[in-house]
Amino acid sequence: MTFIQVYNKLLKHYGHQHWWPAETPFEMMVGAILTQNTAWTNVERAIVRLESHSCLTPQAILEAPLSELAEWLKPSGYFNIKAQRLRNYCQWYIDAGEFPRLSCIDTDALRKQLLAVNGIGPETADAILLYAFERPVFVIDAYTRRIFSRLKLLVVDAGYETLRHQFETDLQTDVAVFNEYHALIVCHAKDACKKRPDCVNCCLACICPCRM
Repeated sequence: MTFIQVYNKLLKHYGHQHWWPAETPFEMMVGAILTQNTAWTNVERAIVRLESHSCLTPQAILEAPLSELAEWLKPSGYFNIKAQRLRNYCQWYIDAGEFPRLSCIDTDALRKQLLAVNGIGPETADAILLYAFERPVFVIDAYTRRIFSRLKLLVVDAGYETLRHQFETDLQTDVAVFNEYHALIVCHAKDACKKRPDCVNCCLACICPCRM
């Protein structure tokens, strides 16, 4: 069994996911920061609150009082921490020249810059690279570890960079496939491969060594 075989099964079962759900690249970046340790529905509520206060631009986020920004982000959880992380990101984003200039930086250099921003870890950085900048970087999250460790295709406690390299090496370098694959992984983890798996309704049950 290979990564591409799993991808094809997930795609056939769930169809295209049309990710990332955002109107602009910057909105996608905000969502990637806010989705840390929370469900996407909570992030959507927080983004709606930012929009209602005309605060969905980097400049507006920096100009908003930190206490108010945190209040608007309450639905996303850890709102005080996320408010500061979002401001850190926006300050870097503006100083770096925003999307036009950042788009001209090669992927490795841009990734290093993202990881240097306080509060931006590998998963968030790679999501921004893939979905906002359309770079061929595979995003590893808890869902990926759960599904593929059950499929015996990876070691669950392997380092982030090891797993990312494994996916990027085994799959052809294709932004569209990386985009769709990550979205399908999230969908499948929520639908069937939960913490307590629903193997009866799992489209991968026939190839899963851990099926119950």
